[in-house]
Amino acid sequence: MHLTGFKPVTAMTTVIRRQSSTSNENDVRTRNNRGSSHIPTESPPSSPATAQQQQQTTGERGTRACCFCCLAVKSGNGSQSGSKDSKTLPLIEKDEPPTTEDILNWGESFDKLMRHNGGRKVFREFLRSEYSEENMLFWLACEDLKKEENAEVVEEKARVIYEDYISILSPKEVSLDSRVREVINRNMVDPTPHTFDEAQLQIYTLMHRDSYPRFLNSHIYKRLLQQAS
Repeated sequence: MHLTGFKPVTAMTTVIRRQSSTSNENDVRTRNNRGSSHIPTESPPSSPATAQQQQQTTGERGTRACCFCCLAVKSGNGSQSGSKDSKTLPLIEKDEPPTTEDILNWGESFDKLMRHNGGRKVFREFLRSEYSEENMLFWLACEDLKKEENAEVVEEKARVIYEDYISILSPKEVSLDSRVREVINRNMVDPTPHTFDEAQLQIYTLMHRDSYPRFLNSHIYKRLLQQAS
């Protein structure tokens, strides 16, 4: 009876010990898992190419951020300087400031405005605000061509003027009628300093009749009048 009762107790004790051991192991694993969840996992080492790409990406981000800051600073400085110079915007060129008489003369005659170097620059500033600056640029290019005497230079400058202001493919093409265009095409066979005379006169008339009246009512010219008074 004693030996028969002893075996079950021993077996039961072994099972209890095993269960206890298993429970302890599970507790340990649970604690390890909880502890490991707070430890950041280590990323696998990247290849040299990947590392270089990461460095380039980091560098690009840094550069962009720096450029953005620089642009912001420049934009701020530019706006400040713009606000300071806005009252004298047409006079930022190196020429001498116009006199009161000059400014008044510009309001009386378009010819006087165009003959005065400062007047042309003020008017050009106005044309730029109306997206028609090419009219003044073309007129000035024709004036420059008239002063040239070297035949090779005349031919080269005439070609440039044609490509910049006459060609229908140019973004700066001026508005000319078909008759004047035909005259120019004939003259371009043998260019002279007066190849664009008719076209220049037509653009001059266009600026006089169309742009000049608006210029007299513009804030640019009115600001000059206020400064002159």
